[in-house]
Amino acid sequence: MAHVVRVHEYGGPEVMRWEIEDLPPPGPGEARVRHTAVGLNFIDVYERTGLYPGALPMKLGHEAAGVVEAVGKGARGVKVGDRVAYAVNTRGAYADEANVIAERLVPVPDDVSDRLAAAALLKGLTAQVLLRRTFRVAKGNVVVVTAAAGGVGSILVQWARHLGAQVIGVVGSEGKEPVARALGCAEVLVTGRDDLAARVKAASGGAGAHVVYDSVGQDTFFASLDSLRPLGLMVTYGNSSGPVPAIAPLELARRGSLFLTRPTLFHYITRRTDLLRSAQELFDVIGRGIVRIEIGQTYALHDAQQAHRDLQERRTVGSTVLLP
Repeated sequence: MAHVVRVHEYGGPEVMRWEIEDLPPPGPGEARVRHTAVGLNFIDVYERTGLYPGALPMKLGHEAAGVVEAVGKGARGVKVGDRVAYAVNTRGAYADEANVIAERLVPVPDDVSDRLAAAALLKGLTAQVLLRRTFRVAKGNVVVVTAAAGGVGSILVQWARHLGAQVIGVVGSEGKEPVARALGCAEVLVTGRDDLAARVKAASGGAGAHVVYDSVGQDTFFASLDSLRPLGLMVTYGNSSGPVPAIAPLELARRGSLFLTRPTLFHYITRRTDLLRSAQELFDVIGRGIVRIEIGQTYALHDAQQAHRDLQERRTVGSTVLLP
């Protein structure tokens, strides 16, 4: 028997229920993982509210770390007792244990704790894809990161700085300003206080940013576009303030022939070789201290409602881990 968090209707945090289910043995190609730590991500909120709909009733959670307890027929690459982590596009990580496609599991290095792996994998893989494949950040680039003190944002800031970029962070409150600055932002702007586009242009000698990584969405979308230099790239990868408004292609042309993309992590790591390569690069920069993952807060898994409230109300800093 396993405990799981499930929703039977879309809505606020209160719709999440703590339930018991009879977990079957792992099927062909699967491994059963006993979770020791579960990652909390904004995609969980989007799915709970119905912004990203799914069939109801619906489990939540895409990321966890733990120990392999059983393997199904034909499962390759893992064995009982292995420490593993996963970030998948199927749901069900908010649980004591789960059956996971073995090809989606990545080994956790000895110098990385289970909590750190659960806190880092989905966000870190997202950052790796954004920085190394969606736009290959290089020395001298001007990079804007919204939600710079958040889970993905804090990784982007540190990693982009290591790559030699001038990083301008955007945060939602003045209280998060010193956090973003400590991560390595050359300048920190506060939503609602600062003119984002004007300040980015000023900080870049009037040129604008090469790339903006925007996970806030509605509240910052057009200001982020206006922060770019001609031929710059707008990467919208989240909607914490709500979905971005509709935009006509002509808006990109008149701002300097801008590029706009909406990447999804799982399209980049469909092949196991890509998944393992991205995870290895992520764990490497963590292991060398280039990227430090701050677990700002932990909650018991059965307190997932409160964790979601705090995340949505921007009371969290860094990554959040749920403990089974």
